[in-house]
Parts: sequence; C-alpha cells; structure tokens
Amino acid sequence: MGGVSNWLRVFCVKRIFKKCGNVTTVNRNVYFGNGCEIEIDDYSGIGANCVLPNDIRIGKYVMMGPELYCLSFSHKISDVEKPMCFQGKEDKEAGACIVIEDDVWIGAKVIITKRRHIGKGSVLAAGAVVSKDVPDYAIVGGNPAKIIKYRK
Repeated sequence: MGGVSNWLRVFCVKRIFKKCGNVTTVNRNVYFGNGCEIEIDDYSGIGANCVLPNDIRIGKYVMMGPELYCLSFSHKISDVEKPMCFQGKEDKEAGACIVIEDDVWIGAKVIITKRRHIGKGSVLAAGAVVSKDVPDYAIVGGNPAKIIKYRK
C-alpha cells in the first residue's frame, strides 16, 4: 500500500511545485503551503511530517528524515512598547529562501531557520537547529548547530 500512496503523492506534487524532478519519495503528512514556488530536483525525497516553506529550493540526491521544520520568516520584535503579536512579520527579501544543495542528508527533527544555505554534500545531524549557513561537506549537529567535522 505504501508504494501506491507514495506514487499518488509524487504525482500530485509534480503538478503543484514550480519544479519537480524525478522525486523518489514524498512521505505522509508533509506540509508545504500552496507549494507553487517550491523547487526539488532529481532523486530527492521529503520525509514524513516535514514542514517546508513555499519558496524552498532542494537539489539532487537530498535525503530528508522525518519532521524537518523549515522557517521562512520571523516576527518583528524591536518595539518594546507594542505587543510582539501586533508588530507583524519581517519583510521578506527577494530571493531570500532556504537553499539545500545536492547530496545532503538531513536527519530527523532538524530545524532550519530562514534564509539558510545548506552546502553540497553536507550532513545535518538529528535534532540540529541550523541557524547559520552550512559549508560544503560539513557535518553539523547541536543547538545551535556547529561543525563537527568535514566529510573530505
């Protein structure tokens, strides 16, 4: 049954996403808003219960564990005289999306903050909170995520 339901989810996202290559998996309960600006390349998969912003770019051969949470905006907090809930969201800059390069492995329950660039061949350890860009071939983990070592 899993193969048929995955095929159906992949079939649907190919008609929704801005760009959708030969995607291998779209697991259950994935949230991506309207998805019209999402780009995902060949042989990449989306893990179960992932939350993706509408403007994320995902390269080739990307493996996502379950419960990846990608943030696309923040709330304004600069005016201490005004409740934060009335200050609104930060304005989004053009081209300020999350970019995940080719051949990246993202472990379970990772959080990626807005405007991050995840370098080619990198590994994000389970539970990492990625608040800075990740260089190519880096293995990062922790909260906040720090470089543990490099793959090469």
